Amino acid sequence: MHIWKYLVLAIELTVALGTTALAATMGEDGLHKQPWFTVTFRDIAEDIETASDEGKRLAIIFEQRGCIYCRQMHEKILSDPEVTDYIKENFMVVQYNMFGDEEVIDLDGEELTEKTAARKWGYVFTPTIVFLPETVPGEGTVQETAVATMPGAFGKWTFLNMFRWVREKGYEGDEHFQKYHARIINELREKGRLDAE
Repeated sequence: MHIWKYLVLAIELTVALGTTALAATMGEDGLHKQPWFTVTFRDIAEDIETASDEGKRLAIIFEQRGCIYCRQMHEKILSDPEVTDYIKENFMVVQYNMFGDEEVIDLDGEELTEKTAARKWGYVFTPTIVFLPETVPGEGTVQETAVATMPGAFGKWTFLNMFRWVREKGYEGDEHFQKYHARIINELREKGRLDAE
């Protein structure tokens, strides 16, 4: 009889530890962190070049302290190895604090802070993920040259498919993201893989 108590206790402890391991870590700035996010000087042109040199694309993610959607994104989406493995392999992700004071240099050379950059570029929701072009554009701001923007929190497949669509340069073709996403969802459904969304 005692062995069952120990077995139940062991299972409960394993579940508790597993849940803790999946929880996003919190930085001193109140933002959830991923160990694979890249810390840079936030010079956008330089970051595009660095990402390109690594065979990746630059994605900027705006978050804010206390954002429940950001927490859900970190705990439910960015804890999924299928999602994170794809992003880590193909993107350099730099986190911005929507109300932060770290210096940012826009593509037009203007020196900003994270919060003035968010205002200038018109980003008001968190999380917002901004996808930049493969190479540094000749002119324009981040908002003007971004190839795609994902405002708000989405389920696994919408989230992952947006990263795939950008990586595959869907924005250059005739297949709008919504059509691309619907096609991928149908393929997943046929394979019996729709475990989320």
